[in-house]
Amino acid sequence: MSKDIRILGVQYLRGPNIWTYRPAIEALVDIDELEDFPSNLIPGFYERLSAWLPGLVEHKCSYGERGGFLRRVQEGTWPAHILEHVTLELQTQAGQRTSFGKARSTSQRGVYKVVVRSRHKDVTIACLHAARDLVMAAINDSPFDVPATLARLHELADSLCLGPSTACIVDAATDVGVPSIRLTEGNLVQLGWGCRQRRVWTAETDRTSAIAESIASDKDLTKSLLIPCGVPVPEGQIVNSPEEAWEAAQDIGLPVVVKPSDANHARGVSLELMTEEEVKAAFPVAEAEGSDVIVERFIRGSEHRLLVVGGKVVAAGRGEHISITGDGVSSVRALIDSQLNTDPRRGEAEEFPLETIKIDEDRIMRLLIGRQGHHAGSVPAEGECVIVQRNGNVSIDCTDEVHPEVAAAASLAARIVGLDIAGIDLVTEDVSLPLERTGGAIVEVNAGPGLLMHLKPAQGKPRPVGEAIIAHLFQGEDGRIPVVGVSGCDHTTRVARVLGWLLHLGGHHAGLACRDGFFLDLRRVERADCANFEAGQRLLMNRSIDAAVFETPPASIVSEGLPYDRCNVGVLTSLRVLPELEAFDVREPGQVANVLRTQIDVVLESGAAVLNADDASVAELAELCDGEVVFFSQEAESHVIGAHLDAGGRAVFLRDGNVVLAGSGEMQEIARLAPSADDACAVLAAAAAGWALGIAPELIASAIESYESSLA
Repeated sequence: MSKDIRILGVQYLRGPNIWTYRPAIEALVDIDELEDFPSNLIPGFYERLSAWLPGLVEHKCSYGERGGFLRRVQEGTWPAHILEHVTLELQTQAGQRTSFGKARSTSQRGVYKVVVRSRHKDVTIACLHAARDLVMAAINDSPFDVPATLARLHELADSLCLGPSTACIVDAATDVGVPSIRLTEGNLVQLGWGCRQRRVWTAETDRTSAIAESIASDKDLTKSLLIPCGVPVPEGQIVNSPEEAWEAAQDIGLPVVVKPSDANHARGVSLELMTEEEVKAAFPVAEAEGSDVIVERFIRGSEHRLLVVGGKVVAAGRGEHISITGDGVSSVRALIDSQLNTDPRRGEAEEFPLETIKIDEDRIMRLLIGRQGHHAGSVPAEGECVIVQRNGNVSIDCTDEVHPEVAAAASLAARIVGLDIAGIDLVTEDVSLPLERTGGAIVEVNAGPGLLMHLKPAQGKPRPVGEAIIAHLFQGEDGRIPVVGVSGCDHTTRVARVLGWLLHLGGHHAGLACRDGFFLDLRRVERADCANFEAGQRLLMNRSIDAAVFETPPASIVSEGLPYDRCNVGVLTSLRVLPELEAFDVREPGQVANVLRTQIDVVLESGAAVLNADDASVAELAELCDGEVVFFSQEAESHVIGAHLDAGGRAVFLRDGNVVLAGSGEMQEIARLAPSADDACAVLAAAAAGWALGIAPELIASAIESYESSLA
């Protein structure tokens, strides 16, 4: 069979769009002659596809039940639909679980729009092209290396997507309605908008001071601050040579620990050193990791990590010694691979709670094994236990065991250093008892602690650390500023400009992105068409604004999506077929309505849709709004306005040249208006939007009377 699937083009819908609230990839796909060959007419196709991707059985599809999609394949469905589901499955297998997808025909025979939810543009596009190749291989009964493809996609996702610590914070923010913007290709993320935004970078926030970070990175300085405040810490000294290290060990008393002053992730740390040879051998290993080397008293017990967020311990983990058992045949290196690295919890990617053990790259491990009389190539006797790691293996959740006094000591340590989020490392034989009873001590205070050990502990239940960080940052708020979106097919720029002036009079530091430019507090800072996604995102990033107005043309909604996820007020001025929409196969009034309803779909329940009652197609969209509806009209006798007021709604309209605010059985004339009909529509829409935002009628009247001079 010589039929083919061609991907004609791909566009990235970065915000809410005609398909979904979330970012998505929309591909234009030509299946050519395969339009005449549904899947049930291709011999062996179902068997090959289901064998290569057994996870497709979880796709419910239109049947709404497990196995629904594969049932569709058996009964007969078209390649564009199959491409959609295979792309979704490849994303899931790459660690980017998504479930939303659509495949819809266009006005051209054999050409479809295939849409899938996207967590990262490049990953989804790579999955789309891989899905095309896989589907064609299944159609043509040709080989396809599924494992290699999945490995490549998984590696791509790991390199491009947020790390697990940052991702869990962003997911927690999304769950409580806090919006987010990824600021870099790394893990710097903005949570919230404008003046209410916060920023996180893995487990560091914009409340994490540089001074506190510097203190935490200097272990000796940290201890010198903790000791006067009564926090138990092990005695220690900074040393400059192996000889000084041994002298310090003798002063402190054996056994001791040798570690770098700015260690993290237990790198360069040697524990329970008993002899001069061991102490001196550990010095260069520690020196290679940090600027100074510390020798300190060894504390008996297990390693623990307590996560402190906003002064409270929200999670705790306990470490364990990692060992191998000899069989009298295999080397230490082989035993590590067979007994430890086969653990499914270990891996190279950030998503694994435990790291792959590599003896050849770990000098501390080689020293530890050497102290037990072995090396990487030696063969332990049958039944002989060899410890390969003593620290850095915090993987057992023990949050519920932490004694209140231990938690208080950890919180105090974080507060003394000045960290809002801290990983407190302590050693104790029993974390359920006060440290003074067990002889335990706090050994390190860490800035930017990893969260994965608490999200995916090897034993015990995961802890909602992302939720704790969001609660700490926002204190029950959602980080949003008032947002107004203005869309439609006429007058939208003028509506946006009048709204900007109205918000200014209302005391807001407002930002405006529209076709006339980019405005901050009425100051035009960019003279260009800024009614687009990129300008809208820049506006939301600006810390100086406490309200924002966006002009969102229909073509921008179709090609990019809205620059915000939800809005307080969504304005629709008119609905008609536009020539620029034909390029997106939007040619009928019903299709335009489907585009513009996006602006209404994103209105918050606490918000309002402002709709033109004089345009029947716009007025019909009122039923789609989750919040209030405020109509505006140039006709005081509009039947739409009358019915809406009778039902208890609000409306703004013209009566004898006067702007009237009507609702709750009352009508108030606020300003005289005698401009052109076009300006009348813009002023009424802006007045209704301002009223919906809670701006006082007196200020709205003042804005109407002075808006012409403000635009000048």
